[in-house]
Amino acid sequence: MPIKSDEPKEGHIFDYISGAEIKATPEEVEAVQVFSRQLVEDYGYSKSQIQTRPQWRVKARPSDTRNEYPVDIAIFTSDKKTENNLYIIVECKQRTRKDGISQLKNYLTLSSAYLGVWFNGRERLFLKKTEKAGKVLFEEIPNIPQSGQRVEDIGRFKRKDLRIPHNLKVIFNAIRNHLAGNTVGATRDEILAQQLINLIFCKIYDERFTKPNEIVTFRAGIEESAEDVRERILDLFEKVKSKYKEVIDFSDKISLDNKSILYVVGELQNYSITSSDRDAVADAFETFIDYALKGGQGQFFTPRNVVNLIVKIIDPKPDELIIDPACGSGGFLVESLKYVWGRLEQQARGFKWSELALTEEKTAVAIHNIRGIEKDEFLSKVTKAYMAIVGDGKGGIFCEDSLERPSEWKSKTRQNIELGKFDVVITNPPFGKEIKIVGEDKLRQYDLAHQWKKDGDSFVKTNKLEEEKQPQILFIERCLQLLKDGGRLAIILPETFFHAPKMGYVLNYIQKHNIAWVIDLPHNTFRPHNNAKCLVLVLEKNKKQQAMINLAVAEEMGHDHQGKEMFRWDIATMKVDKLKLWDDIPLIIQEIDGKRLKYVFSVRSEVAKANGVYVPRYYWQTREKEVAEVAAKQQLELISIQELMDEGIISSFDGHGSPEAENKGRGEVPYVRVSDIVNWEVYKNPTSMIPENVYQDFITPRKELKQNDILYVRRGSYRIGGVAMVSPFDTRVLLTREILVLRVIKPNNAWGLDSYYLLYLLSHRLVSMQTFNKVLIETTLPNIADRWKELKLPIHKNREARKTISNRVKSVIESKWEAIRKIEDIKKDLGDFTT
Repeated sequence: MPIKSDEPKEGHIFDYISGAEIKATPEEVEAVQVFSRQLVEDYGYSKSQIQTRPQWRVKARPSDTRNEYPVDIAIFTSDKKTENNLYIIVECKQRTRKDGISQLKNYLTLSSAYLGVWFNGRERLFLKKTEKAGKVLFEEIPNIPQSGQRVEDIGRFKRKDLRIPHNLKVIFNAIRNHLAGNTVGATRDEILAQQLINLIFCKIYDERFTKPNEIVTFRAGIEESAEDVRERILDLFEKVKSKYKEVIDFSDKISLDNKSILYVVGELQNYSITSSDRDAVADAFETFIDYALKGGQGQFFTPRNVVNLIVKIIDPKPDELIIDPACGSGGFLVESLKYVWGRLEQQARGFKWSELALTEEKTAVAIHNIRGIEKDEFLSKVTKAYMAIVGDGKGGIFCEDSLERPSEWKSKTRQNIELGKFDVVITNPPFGKEIKIVGEDKLRQYDLAHQWKKDGDSFVKTNKLEEEKQPQILFIERCLQLLKDGGRLAIILPETFFHAPKMGYVLNYIQKHNIAWVIDLPHNTFRPHNNAKCLVLVLEKNKKQQAMINLAVAEEMGHDHQGKEMFRWDIATMKVDKLKLWDDIPLIIQEIDGKRLKYVFSVRSEVAKANGVYVPRYYWQTREKEVAEVAAKQQLELISIQELMDEGIISSFDGHGSPEAENKGRGEVPYVRVSDIVNWEVYKNPTSMIPENVYQDFITPRKELKQNDILYVRRGSYRIGGVAMVSPFDTRVLLTREILVLRVIKPNNAWGLDSYYLLYLLSHRLVSMQTFNKVLIETTLPNIADRWKELKLPIHKNREARKTISNRVKSVIESKWEAIRKIEDIKKDLGDFTT
């Protein structure tokens, strides 16, 4: 008998019900397997009552005797799987397909099953079959019965019978997609999210104030009309508004149409939200709310894994006062609360507290120690709802402008939030080039709202106030104002603050406090909502700078620039491992407490200060070690470009500059930009040709191009490191400043380096690996600045190998040039044309 492998073969998965190895099609992964698990975990059916593989078959037509139609999931009334026992049929489709409902009705018509489910991973539909006067009719019902229930029992739940959900994210996704496609009136995601919040509070209230043996109010029965359900929910909502005054205004309404309310209640009524795993509810809630946040005002979620890492590093204590002054949807506050509760649970075990005593301590922490400010009214309500779902603390959330003068805040806010009182500030402030803070009175609160001038190695504040300022800059100062001396700040900031000369005054301001940690987040962290490349800064207010700054680098954190899952590249097999999400955050968390192997390291504070660079990957020796190991195996010697320049082998100069846009396309001299450096060649875009006199205004004898010069891209999105060789046809072009020119001025040198070999070396994978460390981001634009000089070229130790490579490159380049010459000959012979 063959032994079953622990892992399925590539492109396959194990079926949840049968255990059979099946193809991992989108339909299987996103729908069949998801609903199969829900049937067992949420509805209570046993696997022995369910058939997925081999698929159960039903009739394709009345005369069909072979049962030709396979169904995705078949549920039976008992372990005996016969046609007479067939109870429910589930028809699944992949997410992009919405067909299948008519197909499901056919299956039900020609079988003994009288309940049906249609599910595509995003939306669900429940059907009941009835037969009247020889006709088969279908009606939509709120849900299917749980195991052991009758259809008539749907909605007749006692409080004690509610089940703990295992995958609320699927249910919330289905609710959102159904509402977006079917709701009449309220169709915008923000409005739908607010409506869901109102209904969630109805559900929470009902669970908390219904006795175990009483029937819940939040229900939708099989025989009830949508109007009856709506009236019951509206009555419940009036009680909610009285109970949760700090979250819901008396003017708030449930404005969803009757059918939409029926749908939401039907989806949620089986479950006990207040008894479920809080992470599951938070995930589901966040999934729904995420649709409503578009990031236009810097509003977007900080990914949960990043939040967990930051909370782990900031290490909040049960007796500490914690605030997020830009709390958004409350992610940092919720995770901080759960982290502190974990510490309380440890104390409870040590001190032998009763469950009641522990609950009282947890509630006290939530009420007294957690504070949040959010400018957006909708988001502040989201946070209050979020806090109410996971426990308490909703009364500590205030809708205010954190950057406004505290004297302008509402009295209740002033009573709960004072400057200089907090132990921990943890936040991801809004940022974006379009968001500006204005108003002289508002700006005058902040030193960083003034102009600063360079004074030696430091900066001095002037008396001149800026007319406008980006909020992320002011938030640094406001966060420090909120902290008491010795308090800890964890803040997400754009990378440009940590190295760019124009932001030197901000870095200088930060350096007045103890920089404890800097964490390098991947560029994909906030994509696709926001393209900013960010770091996490952790500092202690008014404390002396520690000798070694803790650093960490995450190359990826689980998703790509489109928000899709990203899987880890296996360097051994040279393949993507579909079983391993490429998320370095959990590995960093492990290394914080354990041995620092790859992602966590440190740098001397005086080194970072002298370099003016606090970006962790610049000091990430893991990458340098990887390069050195490969170089050693391949008999390569690593020589920096700076060394070659010091030896007089290579010289360099910047590109010429950028002509006015009005001159482009109006002459015959090519203007070459970053995007024109492709495949070792210079592409001359005819739409960017400039007049001769404009070219002459930029060109100088020192910057005239020569054949065999190397052009190197040092600034620009995704193009840094691109190279091209100047051909005989490229010497009269104008280069943007983002392009650097390298020239071999001493061809007879000890390294056997000529232009062709240099072109090859700059294109080498080992140089590209180093570039990751050297390229820093200014706002959203990558820039290697002068750090290209630090790149080490992998020069082969064998002189003959160097010569062979150089000759091969030369042959390729000259073949390209010969092709260009032939094209020019055709132009001369057949007339001028564009290519």
